Amino acid sequence: MSVLHFAPRGGLPDADLRMASLMDADDVAALLSEMGYPCDRIEAAGRINAISDNDRQALVVARVDGVVAGLIALDFMYYLPLGTTTCRITALVVSSGARGQGLGRQLLREAERRARNGGAARLELTSGSQRADAHAFYKACGFGDGTLRFIKRLGDA
Repeated sequence: MSVLHFAPRGGLPDADLRMASLMDADDVAALLSEMGYPCDRIEAAGRINAISDNDRQALVVARVDGVVAGLIALDFMYYLPLGTTTCRITALVVSSGARGQGLGRQLLREAERRARNGGAARLELTSGSQRADAHAFYKACGFGDGTLRFIKRLGDA
């Protein structure tokens, strides 16, 4: 079994990582908006509640110097073809002011820790084809190219 290595590049101290709560709604909204998914505080609060109410999901925020500077969302699912659990990263974002300092790597380490503790056989993520910088980052963190993903929209999402 390979181990993912995520060595920080910058001088950022380890962040305070914890489960998101309703008090983080403004920060979650800002991070999701920065990621390209516009969201206000009320919408973010609803999303935090939806994840908090689901024992197969987690939303972790990262605070640095008392400020939420990143988040990672996880979804544990049974994967029929492999007959085991997969942990999917459904969102990973670091604020523009905190990028390049190792916070993304800290969040990925936390995702790997939670995935292992949750019995997942693998950790996966999807990323928009236009996000070349993110793809390079994921590869540098030990992720490999996976399958091609197709989407059929059933509404506005």
